[in-house]
Amino acid sequence: WVQKHLKLKNRATAFDMEAGCTGWLYGLELSTALIESGKARKILLAGAETMSKAVNWNDRATAVLFGDGAGATLIEPSDNDDAGILSTYTGADGNLAPLLYQPAGGSRMPASDETVEKKLHSVSMAGNEVFRYAVRYMQMSAEIALEKAGITGEDVSIFIPHQANLRIIDATCKRVGVPLSKTYITIDRIANISAGTIPISLDLAIQEGKIKKGDIILMDAFGGGFTWGAAVVRW
Repeated sequence: WVQKHLKLKNRATAFDMEAGCTGWLYGLELSTALIESGKARKILLAGAETMSKAVNWNDRATAVLFGDGAGATLIEPSDNDDAGILSTYTGADGNLAPLLYQPAGGSRMPASDETVEKKLHSVSMAGNEVFRYAVRYMQMSAEIALEKAGITGEDVSIFIPHQANLRIIDATCKRVGVPLSKTYITIDRIANISAGTIPISLDLAIQEGKIKKGDIILMDAFGGGFTWGAAVVRW
């Protein structure tokens, strides 16, 4: 539908990726690989979610956390040797899926009267366990991405984490060595928009003048599945 409304016709390949809240970072890693291999020159990478249709509004522990929205980024080869994507990293562990997932709606549990009645098409989350694993894997992702880029947390100009929980963000900052003062927070404005969170936050930071040429941006996320990932970009 995006391709249709942009009137791209058959000039562009169009496909979906699913990696929960880490989806946009997964897409960034794939986009980087496609451009570096020469298979693509310009990629429109969009993170879009309508989480309002995937929450149980009677479950106040989850319903109030999520939002709807979308952000898109155009990725292409850089003619500036000093700017670009310095590193990406992604990971997953399907064994942790029951901690944060939508039980029904897929091939294992197709929609039925029973799944709808039992509200199995909404997000199910084990809060305390998610917190523990989220901090662990966001720390690991950030450290691996920084190491691959050849820098440390002290070199980061601005940190844009997934906006799931301020406690998770604060704990990650302390472990990675990036002060909260360098961390861009949007959870109070846009909530958790899953795969849309980081591209929207990136756009807001640019609009507000928080990012300037030469800045080092660290982006970090975790999501259902269980998935995680990070990227380092020099603006």
